[in-house]
Amino acid sequence: MAHTYQQYSIEYILNHPTAALFLDCGLGKTVITLTAIFDLILDSFQIRKALVIAPLRVARDTWPAEIEKWDHLKGLTYAVAVGSEAKRRLALAKKAHIYLINRENVPWLIEESGLPFDFDMVVIDELSSFKSHQAKRFKSLLKVRPKIKRIIGLTGTPAANGLIDLWAEFRLLDLGARLGRFIGNYRSAYFIPDKRNQQMVFSYKPKPGAEQAIYRQIADIAISMKNTDYLKLPPLVMNKIAVRLSSEERRHYQTLKDELVLSIKGQEIDAACAAALSNKLLQMASGAVYDETGSAITIHDRKLEALEDIIEAANGKPVLVAYWFKHDLERIYKRLPAEPLDSADSIRRWNAGKIPVAVIHPASAGHGLNLQTGGAALVWFSLTWSLELYQQTIARLWRQGQTETVVVHHIIAKDTIDEDVMAALDKKEAGQAALLSAVKARMGRDENEYR
Repeated sequence: MAHTYQQYSIEYILNHPTAALFLDCGLGKTVITLTAIFDLILDSFQIRKALVIAPLRVARDTWPAEIEKWDHLKGLTYAVAVGSEAKRRLALAKKAHIYLINRENVPWLIEESGLPFDFDMVVIDELSSFKSHQAKRFKSLLKVRPKIKRIIGLTGTPAANGLIDLWAEFRLLDLGARLGRFIGNYRSAYFIPDKRNQQMVFSYKPKPGAEQAIYRQIADIAISMKNTDYLKLPPLVMNKIAVRLSSEERRHYQTLKDELVLSIKGQEIDAACAAALSNKLLQMASGAVYDETGSAITIHDRKLEALEDIIEAANGKPVLVAYWFKHDLERIYKRLPAEPLDSADSIRRWNAGKIPVAVIHPASAGHGLNLQTGGAALVWFSLTWSLELYQQTIARLWRQGQTETVVVHHIIAKDTIDEDVMAALDKKEAGQAALLSAVKARMGRDENEYR
């Protein structure tokens, strides 16, 4: 039987042909959406076929698993259009109710396949992955948007990098009815330049009162639910572990930061711009840095030593390690008996408690994977600037079905860019929290109360 909040969400989808559901991880947005699709296809006959666009592993593994898991979805058929072009074409040629495709193949489907776009419902799982109005996937989907009778956007992080993200997402959903048809008009109406270099604007900040105005515009088609409001989750403990560089390691770091160039171990390291410098400094904070040939030069093992201590203290309990750079992974492998979670089989074995130390990359495992039965300890070996990937990765363990206290360890190199990343993640969370609160679901109340 569906939870009350799930039934509310199902009804919301049924009653809103255009909808944005900002549902926190663990609330069951996949089964909620599938239940609504079942009703629309097999009960009320309002649609014939639905297209679900999702991250690769979520399209390939999570949605099929949910369809097969629930008795009330029996009779709902699906085809998974991922992999080679031949496999995609074969899947799309099948007769099914739901077609699952990864977001990278949206341009192919719409502009290159030659197949008719005859889906009368589209579900975008992780709507935030369509936040760039310059991306091919956005432009392709926008071309066929007028053909779509029903469209649903699902995400727990709609504005991880600020409210500027919302324009592209809602342009797809309502064709610009609420936030405007043009990004320039949206920016000028609600934002002013923030960080800039002469005529080049790098970021925007909301004008006074703009946040509330944006929330009012989207409130009639958007709802937000936090897992802490509806689920009895175990405690979440955030632990920061500081490691210190030696004076020599610190000198190398400071030289690159100050001079944008560093000679070390006979190799030259240089940063051509601010973005490159940020990337190089993050690498050095983690313990190694790539030279001009792409080879990794080891700087220190401070984080590896801290990781060993964490694993030893776990006393045999499984530990999940999030890394960002390839050299992180290579050095972890040399030091520890770790295994990547990069296949359906490895995920099954993790959830069965058969992998003591697993490693994941947030960009490939940040969305949709259920890892909560395999362990309750996560270590951030290296950090990411992306709040969305940060939150989503934590939510792989801290979600419905987890029975233990989840401990998230952050290994932070003291007096380095690691501290700046951690502060930025905290700051961005506050902005998104305001958005989610503004469109928070009010079950049992008239929608007009919060428009």
